[in-house]
Amino acid sequence: MVLTRYVIAFILAATALTSCSEKSLQKYLVEKQDDAKFVKMDLAASLLQGKDSNFSQEEKDILNTIKKVNVVAYPIKDGDTADFEKERNELKTILDGAQYKELTRMKSKDWNATLKYTGEEDAIDEVIVFASDDKRGFAVIRLLGENMRPDQMIKLMESAERGDLDISKFSGLGEIFKD
Repeated sequence: MVLTRYVIAFILAATALTSCSEKSLQKYLVEKQDDAKFVKMDLAASLLQGKDSNFSQEEKDILNTIKKVNVVAYPIKDGDTADFEKERNELKTILDGAQYKELTRMKSKDWNATLKYTGEEDAIDEVIVFASDDKRGFAVIRLLGENMRPDQMIKLMESAERGDLDISKFSGLGEIFKD
């Protein structure tokens, strides 16, 4: 009986320690807030509505499911690829965790991008875009919200193509990765 208690206590302690050691994207992003090698940007979703936006009520409702947008980028400077590889591999390991479900992957000659989410398919809490280029660096774009749906995100992207979604707030990010 006493031995059983010790075994159960040991198993519970081991489980608690291993579950706490798993690093989350949130923890990673918080750790990088003061790191000068990273470029950080946080936006309220309301700032994505341009002054000339012509959103339908449905698009406004979709936009209201997004609460915040976080962007963290690591531009490669002076050919420092060792640190870049270390950080990119750490992010890949985090995003390969079971809680992040993959929506799609995109690839071109120079860059790769992965779109992942947390939550349920019909009630997404977080959408993560991880884009990486071996010569320029990587970026993580994180949309936080409530009950977002993949089909809604597609409609929102269509709004961006029409010019209703104000993506000018991200224009500085592209400048970082220019040759």
